[in-house]
Amino acid sequence: MVRYCYIVAEGPQDIEFLICFLKSYGLKRVTFLSKLDSFWEPLVPKTFPINDDLMKRVPVPVFLQNSELSVALHSAIGITRLSNTIEESLAIIPVSEIFGLGIFLDADDIETPQERFDKLKAELFPLGLSLPSTLGEVMKVKGSPNCGIFIAPNNNDSGTLEDILLQCANLNYPNLLYLSTNYVSSIDTNQLTSNDLKDLNKPAGKNKALISVISSILRPGKTLQVSIQDNRWIDEKTMALDSLKLVKKFLDEVILP
Repeated sequence: MVRYCYIVAEGPQDIEFLICFLKSYGLKRVTFLSKLDSFWEPLVPKTFPINDDLMKRVPVPVFLQNSELSVALHSAIGITRLSNTIEESLAIIPVSEIFGLGIFLDADDIETPQERFDKLKAELFPLGLSLPSTLGEVMKVKGSPNCGIFIAPNNNDSGTLEDILLQCANLNYPNLLYLSTNYVSSIDTNQLTSNDLKDLNKPAGKNKALISVISSILRPGKTLQVSIQDNRWIDEKTMALDSLKLVKKFLDEVILP
């Protein structure tokens, strides 16, 4: 019997990051609708544009599957859409048939990870899920999906996915990290406007810039998610990092019996 698991994350970079882990379970990306398990078909949009908006990204999940496990990874396109995305999906797919439900998001410097966890739990409470009492824990209750919430980088510290990727770069791309750090720190901000610096001056701005510089060398002209998919951000060496071990343990708890 196939186990169906549903994972929601903030953005496409998070999705590709998680896929790097899921491949170790022998899962393959589904690229053709004809090969997709019919259970997930309600999540595939049937019309375009979405809500009459020609610029809106088509919100189709990424699907991975093998003979025993089928996983849908859904980008909510932002933290404010996490609970709404889950609610909308569970309205059209039977929650009673979902084996595991995982939620992956970033911490930040405005709320502590615990505050963000508590807020998300309150938003999800009306859905009737068996929600965990502890951040990073996966609640397992018979008759309800295994349910857990992971807040990067480690369920404890403020930060983002980029904090984890910087640890990975330090192991596999130390020279690129060194050069990127010097480049970002040497920028003459006097030549830039406040609008130019708007994103760089955010709490995670410099880390995001560092990762973008490294990925632009590894995959010039392509997005960060392409580099995460293609390059050595997640491999046997970086999997020894404590932060990556936490993510792997979380996914194990969500999707494994």
